Amino acid sequence: MREEVTSARRVVVKVGSSSLTTAAGGIDDQRVDALVDVLGRHAAQGREVVLVSSGAIAAGLAPLNLRRRPRDLATQQAAASVGQGLLIARYAAGLARHGRTVGQVLLTVDDVTRRAHYRNAYRTLRKLLDLGALPIVNENDTVATDEIRFGDNDRLAALVAALVQADLLVLLSDVDALYTGDPADPASRRIDVVRGDADLVGVETGSAGKAGVGTGGMVTKVEAARIATGFGIPVVLTAAPQAGAALDGDTVGTFFHAAQTRPAARLFWLAHATTPRGRLHLDPGAVAAVVTRRKSLLPAGITSVDGSFSAGDPVDLVDAGSGDPVARGLVNYDAVELPALLGRSTPELAAALGPGYEREVVHRDDLVLL
Repeated sequence: MREEVTSARRVVVKVGSSSLTTAAGGIDDQRVDALVDVLGRHAAQGREVVLVSSGAIAAGLAPLNLRRRPRDLATQQAAASVGQGLLIARYAAGLARHGRTVGQVLLTVDDVTRRAHYRNAYRTLRKLLDLGALPIVNENDTVATDEIRFGDNDRLAALVAALVQADLLVLLSDVDALYTGDPADPASRRIDVVRGDADLVGVETGSAGKAGVGTGGMVTKVEAARIATGFGIPVVLTAAPQAGAALDGDTVGTFFHAAQTRPAARLFWLAHATTPRGRLHLDPGAVAAVVTRRKSLLPAGITSVDGSFSAGDPVDLVDAGSGDPVARGLVNYDAVELPALLGRSTPELAAALGPGYEREVVHRDDLVLL
């Protein structure tokens, strides 16, 4: 038995579209009922359960006579609009058998990246759990645009797990565990335990499943596991039919051990839940100061600026030599202000422009290494 699983009181469970629907796009009642029975049983045992459920777009395909998942955003949003109601109604009816009320929570990227929205999302989820309801979370596909999407519900699930400070994240898929390659390949080896990135060296992850109704793949699940474990939350990855065994602590699927130390929540969100609005290119001295000596970023170390951003926005700090991002931080200047400041010391800027310019471009307290 996995003690980290059996001792977990607050659990986030994520289920993918391919585990809920038929290839034609309709909701598979048997699959949904099986999942609902597992969640209802564990909720009745006193666990706080949050479900992150894909499937809205997939569930809307058949009612709209769509043969496959649409590629254009407008049709995806139309399918989500139809499918989300069908999906939540199915969950509500199923969990009612277990005496559970469900609460629908539709989130956009802004809801977990902007601090005021994040607090609102936390309060809503916290109150639903306090009232004994089971929150069902999905991305708000009907209003999200290509520029403001999570991209997949695996990442959303990891961020929700951190948001509610869960004790465990369970990622349910159509594959029973993580393998070194394609599970259908006899040469692929199943991985039972992941203790760190070293255990993932040489692992090949695929794309969306063969059913064609989802957006994720094993690569998004591994990245979600990295995000959650980095926040101190253990993760179980397994197939949806193994949900009950996984939550009971049986040694099914792949178990990802949590990091021993949990980072500050603010820096965690900066690293994983924000989208950079621009890029600051750093010379070698600035890279060493930021990465090695953990210093603030000053104008003298910046060689160029990309993007359109305002003071307070997240930006990536990029090694000008390699082009690779080395850190992310909250910038203290607007993009239009910075070009005139580059390469100049803060005392020089203060003398020329006033004391308001004797400040860091990114303060070390608002900076996280990538």
